[in-house]
Amino acid sequence: MLLETLLQTAEKLVESGERHTPGAKARQISNDSTARVNSCPSRSRKSLSSFAFAACLVIGLLAALIGCYSGGNPMRIGSNAPDFTVQDSDHKVTLSQFRGQVVVLNFWGTFCPPCIEETPSLVQMQKRLKDKGVVVLAVSIDTDDNAYHKFLKDYKINLITVRDGAQKSSSLYGTFGWPETYVIDRNGVIRRKFIGAVDWSSPEITEYLSKL
Repeated sequence: MLLETLLQTAEKLVESGERHTPGAKARQISNDSTARVNSCPSRSRKSLSSFAFAACLVIGLLAALIGCYSGGNPMRIGSNAPDFTVQDSDHKVTLSQFRGQVVVLNFWGTFCPPCIEETPSLVQMQKRLKDKGVVVLAVSIDTDDNAYHKFLKDYKINLITVRDGAQKSSSLYGTFGWPETYVIDRNGVIRRKFIGAVDWSSPEITEYLSKL
């Protein structure tokens, strides 16, 4: 239904573009879309063709929607965090076993550059706030057990980690993009959600987690 609406919008824009040359506002929209989607057709020096302009807009809208809504059942801030248990080759972890602590639930993968980027700050934050009752639970969605363990060893990951190759736990949260992180308070309520890499060692994040 959404895709059909976007395509109809593109079709109207194509028809409109055949009658009018895109103005300043249209050029601004085109530039924004190109910034979000690298594969978006580039604009000529004089004007952007109506078809390319419509394609840019549709692709940009889709990209924005996917970034904001990455799952079929996203958790809402203020709702109880769904409990889950994951058993991998090392151990079994249940989310509710950390009740009474602030949980930073991080879904990640070894194949994901933004996940790798934020890992050092996650480790640093965990070390700094452990005595304040903040715990990081890093759930890997890797299907390759060897790659997962190699990553933990190579990067000296000193966090509570568990591998959920079936992605059952992340599916509970409507998560299909990585990394995605949920901050869960001491009562098991979701207080905040982060999409993408975060600098967990920043003063703002440290202060926020310390006060929960």
